[in-house]
Amino acid sequence: MLYALARAALFRLDPEVAHDLALKSLAALGPAANLMGAGSAPDETRRVMGIDFPNPVGLAAGLDKNGDYIAALAALGFGFVEIGTVTPRPQPGNARPRMFRLVEREAIINRLGFNNGGLERLLANVERARFGGVLGINIGKNFDTPIERAVDDYLACLDAVYAHASYVTVNVSSPNTANLRTLQSGERLDELLGAVMGRRAALAAKHKLTRPIALKIAPDLDDAAVEAIAEAATRHGVDALIATNTTVAREEIAGDPLAGEAGGLSGRPLFARSTAVLRKLSGLLAGRIPLIGVGGILSGADARAKTAAGASLVQVYTGFIYRGPGLVAEARRALR
Repeated sequence: MLYALARAALFRLDPEVAHDLALKSLAALGPAANLMGAGSAPDETRRVMGIDFPNPVGLAAGLDKNGDYIAALAALGFGFVEIGTVTPRPQPGNARPRMFRLVEREAIINRLGFNNGGLERLLANVERARFGGVLGINIGKNFDTPIERAVDDYLACLDAVYAHASYVTVNVSSPNTANLRTLQSGERLDELLGAVMGRRAALAAKHKLTRPIALKIAPDLDDAAVEAIAEAATRHGVDALIATNTTVAREEIAGDPLAGEAGGLSGRPLFARSTAVLRKLSGLLAGRIPLIGVGGILSGADARAKTAAGASLVQVYTGFIYRGPGLVAEARRALR
């Protein structure tokens, strides 16, 4: 009820203004946020990628791009928090307006474009937070780095965040950075994964610890592309696949006044598409690589459907905006 009242007020504001206000308000709550259920029960724990997760419900990247609110978000009951996407250098992202609510469809279209404060700001926030939970850091490339040199940006990010993350996610699936999704296939995917996993080996030797690497993929892939990703991920020793990012498809919202807005569509209209990719990967991999299911989770039943399709863990973002902390508690109950 409390969140429903807050949401009614926030949804009267521009989506980005509401986003910033909500996070600042959450941080201002401080210890009071713990009243929303941060503790986990023994039967909720999951061991995935060699990491012990206190519960299987996480926050997807994108909500806290710079790691400004790690502790406040974790206090809402998430089993893990993923921050980013971070790029080597700060960048403002695409021009506004760039985020749109489709309230009746419980969906969002965004074309933010990896707006973030760069590695220096994110690392300062991580060090300041001194977070003891499971922290994922999602990495990408700057918008003005030529796609032929994209690997350089990913390696720069990996070098910087490696010692600070519980795991690192390589994001090659945002639709809002030109040509980024070409990194999901063929020689470019091979080059990127080979470079990242090779650098991981060097960093593991240097730091005397091995951080898992996850690859986040798009929902807009045909069966052949999904098969190719599964094969490449297996061959290169990727530790997890996150399925999926937002979609550029509009069939699910055909006729909506906002359907013509460019950007990635998330929320309920994404659920079936993202779950189909998850199920396909599960069948191909047969447990060799763990899967993290994200896309369109707005209820505990949705979270269960993701695990039924093969996910070991789930993440929420748009559903959290529409449902609030109650979604986290409901999803956790559903997966116990």
